[in-house]
Amino acid sequence: MISEVFITCAVTGGGNSVEHSPHVPVTPEQIADSAIEAARAGAAVVHIHVRDPETRRGSRDLALYRAVVERIRQSDVNPVLNLTASMGGSLVLGGVDSPLPLDPAATDMLGAEERLAHVEELRPEICTLDCGSINWGRRSDYIMANSSAVLCAMAAHVQKLGVRPELEVFDTGHLVMVHDLIKEGLINDPPLIQLCMGLRYGAPDDLTTLMALVHSLPPRAVYSAFSIGRMQLPYVAMAPLVGANVRVGLEDNLYLSRGQLATNDELVQRAVEILQRIGVRVMSPDEVREKLALKVHAREVKLHV
Repeated sequence: MISEVFITCAVTGGGNSVEHSPHVPVTPEQIADSAIEAARAGAAVVHIHVRDPETRRGSRDLALYRAVVERIRQSDVNPVLNLTASMGGSLVLGGVDSPLPLDPAATDMLGAEERLAHVEELRPEICTLDCGSINWGRRSDYIMANSSAVLCAMAAHVQKLGVRPELEVFDTGHLVMVHDLIKEGLINDPPLIQLCMGLRYGAPDDLTTLMALVHSLPPRAVYSAFSIGRMQLPYVAMAPLVGANVRVGLEDNLYLSRGQLATNDELVQRAVEILQRIGVRVMSPDEVREKLALKVHAREVKLHV
């Protein structure tokens, strides 16, 4: 068990959660304000996706990222910014009997550096790298595609930018990729890892699987563990017991309790309460920056702009 942890709030994600809760932020202003409220509630890190305000679906529009990041940086809070780099890896087959050509309306595949355009311009302290591919959804032709070649190229580019990658692990094979990236010198110490549990066709959220992942982590790793859905808040209590930090937020779970829809700041407040009640201290953003040896680029970006 560890006695202090940091909380990450995953603010909005890119899925269809907006259809199920009015509290999921959509516009840049809503996403930024929700991140700010989460930071005030105790989140040291805010994990950011953006959404197209018209379609309300996940987007990779650089202008939307810029609007969110600038609004957070101009606020009276200073959370660690963690931008997703998962967009641009959506591969949708043409069907069971005719997988090719790919579905052109739903497939969104970009090159390694193009997927990091928003990271290069805005220079967050952290960005995510999904460390493998995974089937997405039952009876679906959608694959979250991340080849080893693309991941190596993305890791090299992120390292060059001086941004800390958060290595997203959805299954045991993804940890093999993490070890390979470290061996190739593409990940600086300390490696930052997110154990993503409970996703269909990924690692289930049972304790045995979680412990198998924890025991396979590389040395000196700083890691978090969370579960999608109803196990999100129980994982807040369980994470410190296995040496992990905490993630909550509307990207992964919409409910504060059965039948009660949550906001991001409510989920963070509940996480803080749970941690305090079991004697675990919640870390501040600056403590996280020191722990992870993060490079703060905001001043450089503002001068450049």
